[in-house]
Amino acid sequence: MSSIAKAIQEFSSFIWGLPLLILLIGGGIYLLIRSQFVPFRFFGHAIQVLRGKYDDPNDPGQISHFQALTTALSATVGMGNISGVAVAIAVGGPGAIFWMWVSAVVGMSTKFFTSALAIMFRGKDSDGELQGGPMYFITEGLGKSWKPLALFFSACAMIGALPVFNVNQLTQAINDIMLKPNGVTVNDTTNWIIGIVLVVITSIVVLGGLKRISKVTAKLVPAMVLLYFILVLVILGVNIDVVPKYFGMIFTDAFSADFIKPDAFYGGALGTLIILGIRRGAFSNEAGIGTAPMAHGAAKTAEPVREGLVAMLGPFIDTIVVCTLTALAILVTGVWQTSGDNGVSLTATAFGEAMPGIGKYLLMICVAVFSISSLFSYSYYGTKSLSFLTKAKYKHFYNYLFIASIILGATSDLDTMISLIDSAFALMAIPTMLATIILAPKVMRETKKYISKMKEDI
Repeated sequence: MSSIAKAIQEFSSFIWGLPLLILLIGGGIYLLIRSQFVPFRFFGHAIQVLRGKYDDPNDPGQISHFQALTTALSATVGMGNISGVAVAIAVGGPGAIFWMWVSAVVGMSTKFFTSALAIMFRGKDSDGELQGGPMYFITEGLGKSWKPLALFFSACAMIGALPVFNVNQLTQAINDIMLKPNGVTVNDTTNWIIGIVLVVITSIVVLGGLKRISKVTAKLVPAMVLLYFILVLVILGVNIDVVPKYFGMIFTDAFSADFIKPDAFYGGALGTLIILGIRRGAFSNEAGIGTAPMAHGAAKTAEPVREGLVAMLGPFIDTIVVCTLTALAILVTGVWQTSGDNGVSLTATAFGEAMPGIGKYLLMICVAVFSISSLFSYSYYGTKSLSFLTKAKYKHFYNYLFIASIILGATSDLDTMISLIDSAFALMAIPTMLATIILAPKVMRETKKYISKMKEDI
């Protein structure tokens, strides 16, 4: 097992090298310029679409714009925001957050294009149900000769959608926040019990399909983001005197890499810091990976540009808002320098420092909801991928693999889980970004038509 874990970690480090960084960030910058900054110019309009101003119940699709965004966000606003940020700071210091921001700004344009394509080039599964996502816009937009690339994406997505990282971090949080402080001995038995409880909760929702998933996430995600926002504001209020100092360090350390750990050098401290920030940012907001377009491709709309605009709100909420809140909570409490913890345990230590007695338990509520809601969306992504690879009637078999892997996540170590999902995400990004860059001109033609139509309506 140790040899397998080492191999997975080495492959993850290799695949997340400079070529993929160029594809994700370089490709994203190209899309940003190609879009003429439409995602930012029409931010207000995107909010109006999200609120349902342009909803038409007769449009094709399965779920509303709001449900599509919350389904996508339930996957992205999760442990990446609470644990992934902590990992980035523990390894790279405050400067890593700046590069997560860069990933988010670029990611907003990437999400705009990928999710617009998910509506533009929807296909039908073997049951005749309308579907969207990278595997469909590759085959419908680029032609059947590109199908091997779509099959490759779907195979990698089945691995990337496994819940092992979220479950691993939720198990760690329950152990460190709930069990150990109350004198409970943590061992394989307690981890198995946590895994089984998660299996039961997840099964109830995911076996109900997309509509049940979207209804649950539409209620859970906004409430938890609001609660998390309030809790971090309390932490910042308690430590208000040092907030400007650490906020400034996010910018100054981004180019000096003073805090990066010596064992993290792979061709220069600054290069390592940039890759670390981009990698954790991509893990957090998943822009360019191809997961969110699978949710947005199910939205009830006949306007691809509208769904693209709604989708680009995802990286803003996920990384610019939620990840920054986590980062500031960890930085202003000083635990990133005084604690030996990593991942979700580091974030929990920060909450405990600022709000003794109750802080860790309040974080536990957020962690539990974020993690469990992520499980719901990822199961949908996995079933959709299996459906494309085989036939729609077989898609439910993925749920059984998904549910079984919850136990694996609850009983495995963090580094292996991060490397496994990172590797799958990297491999998913290659077909997603290549197809998006090639099809970008078609999105822009549709965008110009949509903007002209908007002006006529005004």
